[in-house]
Amino acid sequence: MNILGLWIAAGLTLCIYSFLYKDNPFFKFAEHLFVGVSAGYLLTITFHDNFMPYIYDPLKSVFTEGKYSELSIIIPTILGLMMFCQWTPKYSWLVRIPFAFMVGYSAGASIVPNMQADIFEQIRGTAEPFGNMALISNIINAILILIGVICTLLFFFFSKEHKGVLGGVSEVGIVFLMIGFGAAFGYTVMSRISLLIGRIDFILNLPLINSILPK
Repeated sequence: MNILGLWIAAGLTLCIYSFLYKDNPFFKFAEHLFVGVSAGYLLTITFHDNFMPYIYDPLKSVFTEGKYSELSIIIPTILGLMMFCQWTPKYSWLVRIPFAFMVGYSAGASIVPNMQADIFEQIRGTAEPFGNMALISNIINAILILIGVICTLLFFFFSKEHKGVLGGVSEVGIVFLMIGFGAAFGYTVMSRISLLIGRIDFILNLPLINSILPK
């Protein structure tokens, strides 16, 4: 059974990478299978990890143990069920109610974490290199980071037309942005190449393939 599973995995891998040649039925089969399995898996996980412990068990305890305080779960349950109203044109307007709660709660709950991650941590990361000025390279790195942060922030300052000094500083900010985007893109490419190497290594180490290849 393990051997069969290995060959199925290898076949699906080849079906996915066949898209590099052109779109074909093998790729579509593997793609649809992946989407279907993922949807089924997520549905099962959602049922067991969310519905059962947070809805079914509390409501069950109301009738079996008399924990009437758990009845408060009915309100979020009804709001969640309203999300399915989007598939019924007559009652699709009801979906606005849970969406309003979600947006309002998410906006309020994300203020502090976003302030911490996007502002305070950025300030700390910009100022921290100046605490280690023992080497000339550390000084240069600290100054480059400071210049990059300031120029990038001024590039997104749209209250004044980008001319003169502000325009020149904005151009420098564009350079730092392009460097950041390039590094992020390079990291993404390398991660995809790493996945490709992993799948090729998996195929080459299959029992039959491994026995054919020269040692």
